[in-house]
Amino acid sequence: MLDVVKRDGRETKFNSEKISNAIKRAAEEAGSHLREGQVIDLVQKVITYIEMSEQERVTVEEIQNLVVRALKDSGLNEIAGNYSAYRDERTKVREIKSDLMTAIKKIGVETDRDNANVGNNFSSKLLRIASESNKWHNLASMPKHLAKAHENGDVYYHDLDSYNLTTNCLHIPTKEMLEKGFNTGYGTINKPRRIETAAELSCILLQSTQNDMFGGQSHPDFDNDMAMFIEPTREEIKEELVSYGLEGEKLEETIERKLVERVHQAMQGVVYNLNTMHSRAGSQVPFSSINLGIPHSKEAALVCEAFLLEYEKGLGRGEQPIFPNIIFRVKEGVNRESEDPYHYLYKLACRVAAKRMNPTFMNIDADFNKEYYDKGYMPATMGCRTYLMKNVNGEPGCKGRGNIAPTTINLPRIGLLAKGDINKFFEIFDTRIELAKESLLHRYGVLKQLRVKDLPFVAGQHLMKGAEGLDQNDSIEPILKQGTWGIGFIGLAETLVALIGKHHGESEEARELGVKIVTYLREKCDRFIEETKLNWSCYATPAEGLSGKFIKQDQKMFGKVKGVTDKEYYTNSYHVPVSQPISIKTKIEIEAPYHKLCNAGHISYLEVDDCPNGDAIMDILNYAYKNTNISYLGINFHIRYCRTCGTYLHSNESKCTSCGSSDIQGVSRVTGYLSLDERFGPGKYQEREDRITHTEKHNKNYKCV
Repeated sequence: MLDVVKRDGRETKFNSEKISNAIKRAAEEAGSHLREGQVIDLVQKVITYIEMSEQERVTVEEIQNLVVRALKDSGLNEIAGNYSAYRDERTKVREIKSDLMTAIKKIGVETDRDNANVGNNFSSKLLRIASESNKWHNLASMPKHLAKAHENGDVYYHDLDSYNLTTNCLHIPTKEMLEKGFNTGYGTINKPRRIETAAELSCILLQSTQNDMFGGQSHPDFDNDMAMFIEPTREEIKEELVSYGLEGEKLEETIERKLVERVHQAMQGVVYNLNTMHSRAGSQVPFSSINLGIPHSKEAALVCEAFLLEYEKGLGRGEQPIFPNIIFRVKEGVNRESEDPYHYLYKLACRVAAKRMNPTFMNIDADFNKEYYDKGYMPATMGCRTYLMKNVNGEPGCKGRGNIAPTTINLPRIGLLAKGDINKFFEIFDTRIELAKESLLHRYGVLKQLRVKDLPFVAGQHLMKGAEGLDQNDSIEPILKQGTWGIGFIGLAETLVALIGKHHGESEEARELGVKIVTYLREKCDRFIEETKLNWSCYATPAEGLSGKFIKQDQKMFGKVKGVTDKEYYTNSYHVPVSQPISIKTKIEIEAPYHKLCNAGHISYLEVDDCPNGDAIMDILNYAYKNTNISYLGINFHIRYCRTCGTYLHSNESKCTSCGSSDIQGVSRVTGYLSLDERFGPGKYQEREDRITHTEKHNKNYKCV
C-alpha cells in the first residue's frame, strides 16, 4: 500500500509494472535482452530496498535511484548507464515542457514586446503560443552545439519560430504582379484598369506576402509602378465626361482635376488600408515599406506627391499613421538641388518628415547605390533596413529578392572575453563568424526541404526570383540561392568600451577600431560568397528585443561592467550610444563608413527636438549627402497627439490644447519603424528614455508644424 509522490506533488499507488517497463527499455537501448525472470528479480530488489527504508511514501526520484542501484548490484552496469541517460533525457524534456508552460501562461496574460508591431488580442496570443512551441522544436532538432550557442547568447538565430517554415522578407515585383494578375488562393485577380483598384491591390500584395513570411515586405519602386494606371484612369474619366456632353478646354481642365482627386483618393486608401488591414492570422498590420521619390514620368510624380500629402494628413482624426515605412530616395539631378525637376517632391518629403517622422531618406549618390543606379537597377531598402543589390547567382537588383535569414553575433561578449587583448578579440570573433555561417548553412539545409506549396503565394505566384518554372512539389532551393544570408552584430559601442575603454563617439582610436571590426566581418562575408556561391552579407542588426536579451545574459556572466553591461540594452548595431552628447555633423561622419560595409542593411538616426521644420531636415540631409558616403537616414523626435481630436502637442503638454482631453498618444521610432510608446519592449523602452537630442544649430528655433 506504498504511496508514490509524483513530481507535481500528486500521490499515487506504487505500481511495479512501471519499473519493469523502464528496465526493459534500458536493456533494449543497450542492445541486451533480459529474461522475464531477471526483470522480476530486479523489480523485487527495488521493492526490498524500499521496504528496508520503512517509508510510507517514496518519491519518483527515489525509486529511480533504487532502480539504478539494483542494476549495478546485479552487475548490469551498461543497462544502468542507459537507464540513467534515459532518465536525464526525460528530465530535460520535462524542464522544457515546464518552461514552455510558463511561457504560455505569461502570453495568456499579455504578449511580449519582441516586436512592437504585434498586438495583444486573441490572434496575437495564439500566434505567440505557437511560436514558443516551434522554437523549442527547432532548438531540439538542430545540432547541440548550435542550439547551445543560441541559448547561452553567443549568437542569435532570428525568428527561431520560423526556422523550419519560411524566409524573412521580400521586395515585391509590384508592377509585374499587377500586370499579369495573381491568385491569393480562391481565384484570379486580373490586371487592374483604374488607379484606385491598383492601389488597393498593392495593399493586398503586401498583406498576402506577409502571410507567407516572417519579416517585412516592400514596394521597391511604388510611384513608378503605380504610374502605369494613371492614363487608363484618365481615359475612363474622359469617357464619362464626354458622355455628359463636356468638351473643349473645360473638358481638359475637368479631366485633370478629377484625375488628381482620384489619385489622392487611391493614395489615401493605401495609407488607411496599411494601418487597418491585418496579416498573420490577425495579429498585426502588415510590416510594410514603400520606396519612392525618383519618378520617371509626370504620372509617377503625381503618385509620389499625392501619397506624401495623404500620409501628411494622417488617419481619420489626424492620428499618426504607423505604416507604411516610407523611403524617399534623394538624387542629384533628379530632386536634390533647387533646379532639379522634382525638387518640389524632396521639399514636400522633408516637410512631411518634420511632422510625421516619415519618410526616411536614401542617398542614391552614395557610391554603392550609384553603381547600380547607373546600370539601370533602382536601389531600394526597407524600414527594417534590409538592403540587397548584388547577386552571385543571377541578375542584380532587389525586385523579387529579400533576406532569407539573419544570425546575429553578440559582439560585446567577445569584447569582455578578450579582456583588452585585440588579437584575442579577433580570434574569438573569427570563431563566432564561422559559427554564424554554420548556423545559416544548417538553416539553408532545413529550408530547402520546403516545397513551393509551403509558400503558396510568394513562391506559388512567382513573386520570388528563382520560383519561375517551379511546380508545387519542387524544392524552394532555387529561391534560397537568389536571396541573401545576413551575419549581423549589435553593441559595437559597448564592445569598444570593453576593449579600449572608450566608444567611437569618444575617441579617434575607437573610431578606427570600430571600422576595423566591421570591415573584418564584411570581408569574411565576401569570402563566404566565393566559397559557397550564396549571397552572404554583413548586417547592422536592428536589435529590438535582442538588445535587452543579450545584455541580461551577459550581466549574469560578467556582472555590471561600466559602459558595457551597466544598463538595460546594448546599442543598436554600429550606432553611437543614444545618450552621448554629440553634434549631428559628427554623428553623420562617424556612422557614414558603416553604411557601405553593412551591405545587408544599415540606417543612421539623428535625434532632434520635437516640432522640427522641413527646411532644417533638408539642411541636415544635404550636409550628409553632399559631404559623406552615407545612405539611409531617419530623423527622430517624439510625436505626441490627442487621440480625441488629433491635435499635435509639445512634449511638455499633458492635456490637449484644443479639446482639453488627457488621452494623449506617444509615438517613437523603434529600430526602423514607428510604434506606439506603450508597445516598446523593456530594453527599447529604457533606450528611448536615454535618448538625447544631438546638439547642432539645426536643433534650435524650429518652427512647429
